[in-house]
Amino acid sequence: MHRRTFSALALATPALCLARPALAREPEIYQEGGIAIDGSDPVGYFTTNGPVAGGDVTLDYKGATWRFADQASADAFAANPTAYEPAFGGYCAFAASRGYLAPTTPEAWTIYEDRLYLNANLRARELWLQDVPGNIAKGEANWPGILG
Repeated sequence: MHRRTFSALALATPALCLARPALAREPEIYQEGGIAIDGSDPVGYFTTNGPVAGGDVTLDYKGATWRFADQASADAFAANPTAYEPAFGGYCAFAASRGYLAPTTPEAWTIYEDRLYLNANLRARELWLQDVPGNIAKGEANWPGILG
């Protein structure tokens, strides 16, 4: 290696060490394959007291496709999406309270003060339920910074 080439590499090395790859920001809404909250009808949590699988009726909202059991649910969501969309974008509410993102499952849910909260699994839901107001406050303090 020539002295000139070595010098150029030596000078460039610190700059290369400082360069970082740009990390992609996570989507605002938890989704897989573009489908929000595992294809569950978000309105169903409020009207049937639990998860309802969405069907062929869909709406696009915040970069994700939301599925609904019927047109009435889709219309209710379209009229007031903030009333039905889950907190923390449908990511695990307990994870958000701890400062990170985790996927959710439809069966691990809670409605608290007219807001839907989803969790990664039933164990995370148990931990969430131990201090719902405190966990909400922590999650809101972390959100949306944990999206990246």
